[in-house]
Amino acid sequence: MKDYYMDHAATTPLSKEALEAMMPYLTTEYGNASTVYTYGQRAKAAIERSRRTIATTIGAKPSEIYFTSGGTESDNWALISTCEAGREQLSKTLQPQATAAAVDQKYRCSSKASMKCGHIITDQIEHHAILHTCAYLEKRGFDVTYLPVDHEGHVDPDAVMAAIRPDTLLVSIMVANNEIGTLEPIAEIGARLQKHAAETGQRILFHTDAVQAYAHIPLDVDELKVDLMSASSHKLNGPKGVGFLYVRRGVKLPSFLHGGEQERGRRAGTENVAGIVGFARAAELACGVNTQESAVRDHLIKRLLDEIPYTSLNGDPTHRLPNNVNVCFKYIEGETLLLLLNEKHIYASAGSACASGSLEPSHVLTAIGIAHEDAYGSLRLTIGPETTLEDVDEVVDLMKPIIAHLRETSPQYRNRFITS
Repeated sequence: MKDYYMDHAATTPLSKEALEAMMPYLTTEYGNASTVYTYGQRAKAAIERSRRTIATTIGAKPSEIYFTSGGTESDNWALISTCEAGREQLSKTLQPQATAAAVDQKYRCSSKASMKCGHIITDQIEHHAILHTCAYLEKRGFDVTYLPVDHEGHVDPDAVMAAIRPDTLLVSIMVANNEIGTLEPIAEIGARLQKHAAETGQRILFHTDAVQAYAHIPLDVDELKVDLMSASSHKLNGPKGVGFLYVRRGVKLPSFLHGGEQERGRRAGTENVAGIVGFARAAELACGVNTQESAVRDHLIKRLLDEIPYTSLNGDPTHRLPNNVNVCFKYIEGETLLLLLNEKHIYASAGSACASGSLEPSHVLTAIGIAHEDAYGSLRLTIGPETTLEDVDEVVDLMKPIIAHLRETSPQYRNRFITS
């Protein structure tokens, strides 16, 4: 039976071209890039070529790209190091003779001023790599504002600006949501933060998690006006275990991992040369090819909505990732649907792969106002550049009788016309 891989938001297959680029550095070119002899210097040269390639894809300078183990590390580094450095700088601005009460009032801090100052702005539908890091920072004494989103998952730039406080250190808003695919107004938020800095002198760093968006839509750090950007290789047909953090020149971001002097002293640890080379090759291909994903996506959405009753689309219908389809099938249970789809060799997701196994409905769907009972019937189908119209037609044809069967056994479906 044919396999239908419809979960490219979770991970993607390693491309042949990326694997070919990696092979020398997995076999004969095994040198440590930190050594001074020929083997090591060839490895170092490969890393620097890859750094230049990655930088070109987002309009950055090579010196602004730092390789990491993936999106999660990049997000943690951006948030934790920014906040710790920002709090230290903030504490230097406090008058030593000021009372704790006066400082608390000025900065709206939680308790002891020198330990509790520092504020972060994010939103309720971020990936758990952001939300859980913010929860960690709250335990460390930072305050976090979690902005609500509208019914399509958009963050309101006005709400971002209204949330700014004298001790705000960082704003972190994702480029595109990993579950529902909605694109956020990053460029507008970035421009308004720059204007705020010019008018008030308060410099607030702007980070964006671009893990789902990078290489799927055009990104330019100057157009977006971001200071920090996270991305991951395995979302674009590159190898797992490698990503990057873009750090705008002039941003003083402390090290997150401590040890050696790799990555110009900012990220310790022996470089994953093969992974970095494969990442760069995959990014080069993904950013340079104009696929027909949007047309395939729209065809899939139309068939699902037109042919399966009680189905609704989640997220913005047009301003969304070109490969993302997220729907709710009313009166069914999503996990059961996934198991039955698996029997037909259709591989999809009920939400973020990182939250798989959770008994709670998706935090993204509940944040956009989906009722819990409907959120449990959600399905995320994310296509790849190799997915064809024929593939999605076959998937829909296989799904329809499964959903009909599940509804026939559902008391909620049988009683749907009964009103209290």
